[in-house]
Amino acid sequence: MNTYRNLIIWQKAMNLVTTTYETTLQFPKTELNCLTDQMRRSALSIPCNIAEGKARNSNKDFIRYLRIALGSLFEYQTQLEIAKNVKYINEEQFHQLRNFSTEIEVMLVAFIKKINV
Repeated sequence: MNTYRNLIIWQKAMNLVTTTYETTLQFPKTELNCLTDQMRRSALSIPCNIAEGKARNSNKDFIRYLRIALGSLFEYQTQLEIAKNVKYINEEQFHQLRNFSTEIEVMLVAFIKKINV
């Protein structure tokens, strides 16, 4: 059966969620309801929207959800920059997460183009 779980982009997005949760554990407790929560929510939104879009009956709907996932990814990348700027993550963590999120970004854009033919 061809489900969202078979999509490599969904699998990579799930890994981003896990890595984000692990990384944000080190953030100050004062950020629990702010940057920590925002980064987790935006990361979580990416695979959730991919899965929800895959469940829709049309490519048009699927593309709409993929675009929402892409928007959440851009939100995440912005929050990642903020986390680096305020020194909640080091350069190595930043580059790892940025590279990982950029890979997902490239895949999402290509997937949208492929479906939108």
